[in-house]
Amino acid sequence: MNKVIVITGAGSGIGKSCSNYFLSKNYKVALLGRNEKNLLQTASSNNHALIQKCDVSNPLEVKRAFEKIFSKWNRVDVLFNNAGIGKPYNTIDEISSDDWCEVVNINLSGSFYCAKEAFTIMKNQNPQGGRIINNGSVSAHVPRPGSAPYTSTKHAITGLTRSISLDGRKFNIVCSQIDIGNAGTEMTKKMSKGIVQASGEIKKEPTMDVNHVAKSVFNMAELPLDANIQFMTIMAPTMPYIGRG
Repeated sequence: MNKVIVITGAGSGIGKSCSNYFLSKNYKVALLGRNEKNLLQTASSNNHALIQKCDVSNPLEVKRAFEKIFSKWNRVDVLFNNAGIGKPYNTIDEISSDDWCEVVNINLSGSFYCAKEAFTIMKNQNPQGGRIINNGSVSAHVPRPGSAPYTSTKHAITGLTRSISLDGRKFNIVCSQIDIGNAGTEMTKKMSKGIVQASGEIKKEPTMDVNHVAKSVFNMAELPLDANIQFMTIMAPTMPYIGRG
């Protein structure tokens, strides 16, 4: 039986790469995102793809999306909570409340809303259980300068991951987190041109092929439910993360 995975932020970047990879492995893939045109380009009329325009910061849209997924495939085996945004560099005194709320609503609340719906389905389906994978980022461990909203949400994702892991035990639901550093996407193009470092200098940073992330998420998803990769870090090995900033 083909497994069912829900991928948020599926229209671009890491989400697009993961969607394409899982489709190539004969998963049934529900692609969630705000840009329907991008989702359609990702799916490329694949019979195992379900396009669902969805703003994950809106709990009603998320609920409707999961209802549609369950109606079509009658289960959810994996959720990859990937959707996320950042804002331009700014010290905390220059960050607007609107920017703060937008990042929190998408990165953190959106992950909660999607996990809530997936957990409900996984808890009640037969056979019971499933896997939730949260995209943490290396910002779940250390911040970049001027990134208070993004870093705060990614630290919070770690707490969400741990809580779901504990709450899911008696329902055969496992939860893990993948922390990604400098995957080569549109979001990280600026890094190859130069980005602010902890020292205040502007330096170019290395990136890695985003397909390595897709393969890693796939390997996590393929584990039986009696095994879990609780936390994984995958990164460009020479990026300025390990060591003094």
